[in-house]
Amino acid sequence: MSSLPLIGVHRAVAPLLETRPPTWQAIRFKSLLDRRERRNDDLTYEMLSLRSTGDIVARSEMGGRQEPDDASRPKYLIAEVDDLVVNPMWLIGGGIGVTQRAGAVSPDYRVFRPRGDLLPRFAHYLLRSQAYLDQYMLYTRAQTTFDRRVQQPDLNNLPILVPPLGEQLAIAGYLDRETARIDTLIDEQQQLIKLLRERRFAVVTNALSWPSLSAVRGDKLGRSARIGNGSTPRRDNLTYWEGGHTPWLNSAVVNQQRVTDSDQFVTDTAMKECHLPIVTPGSVLIGLTGQGKTRGTATILDIEATVNQHVAYVTPDRNVWCPEYLLWSIRASYSDLRRISEENGSTKGGLTCEALKQFRVLAPPLVDQRRIATYLDDQTAKIASLINEAERFIELSRERRAALITAAVTGQIDVREAAR
Repeated sequence: MSSLPLIGVHRAVAPLLETRPPTWQAIRFKSLLDRRERRNDDLTYEMLSLRSTGDIVARSEMGGRQEPDDASRPKYLIAEVDDLVVNPMWLIGGGIGVTQRAGAVSPDYRVFRPRGDLLPRFAHYLLRSQAYLDQYMLYTRAQTTFDRRVQQPDLNNLPILVPPLGEQLAIAGYLDRETARIDTLIDEQQQLIKLLRERRFAVVTNALSWPSLSAVRGDKLGRSARIGNGSTPRRDNLTYWEGGHTPWLNSAVVNQQRVTDSDQFVTDTAMKECHLPIVTPGSVLIGLTGQGKTRGTATILDIEATVNQHVAYVTPDRNVWCPEYLLWSIRASYSDLRRISEENGSTKGGLTCEALKQFRVLAPPLVDQRRIATYLDDQTAKIASLINEAERFIELSRERRAALITAAVTGQIDVREAAR
């Protein structure tokens, strides 16, 4: 089939068609794959899920995913080994892959069986390469759940690069080996990051448990700190927001190491009429709500600002507290704060300012607090540097993996030469 009729309507993959090796064909998706619509009527197939990595795994391995109701299960589509599974609503996020196990997938997916001209493993790599991901994006109308669905007519006309079968086999084998090697390196770095985080936790815990602190009694935080939260002025009242100059902070800031600026500001009118507190530098900010890690997470404020109702400020008495020591103490108490927030009865899932006032923290002499804070700043900075290096390595490895796949499946490299 000539490639010329295909070029022009598939802008992201069109350059590949023009530069492909002479022995490679360009054939429409519909001519290479047959759609299959067998249903799991007798419920004999295990339930599978498609990950954005292209891996197709048992739903039981996904952890916490909502199970379909009994009425929906017979509607699930059967996918056999080597079938291509497509999530049309998430193609742009990598929702496509060839399954290596038989099972039943969501009725919202599509299942295709490659014909003899297209090896399943080669198709897996090709259809997940960057040019094809870019093409799926061009097929979408918007980024809403419905509008990002890739329509079947677009997929039917998608040009597929088809090397001779021997080359497809060589490319798939080469990529299986190389991506496995890269994945192993990534796994090792992820394990390293996990160990470093555990090491950081141990350093902080040990520093806050030194024998010299054993004689120090914990005291309620509310006795020596001003604690409260703020509010969110009405968005439709422009006198609260336009021309504002006071930084207004929401709970997202607690995930920062330190808070040095804001992207939202309120006016003096809002400060007065909405009873917003002025929070001074050196205050510790704590997330009060949220089901993610935000609730109980703490940071320190370097500017004068105000906060919304989802953030508590703890402004310490400087005669009692070194702010940086207090921050480390609260961060080390994250698990305790989470437990307390889950025991709050009617406010389950949220911390309260009253709970923070009752929370006990060790208050050693200020000279010891400063020494501990300096030590922890130094030690954790070194660990953070190592974590950053590992994360950067992972990022570069993923980029290398994607580039390698694209180069191999588009004929930019001769895998037989590369494998020598």
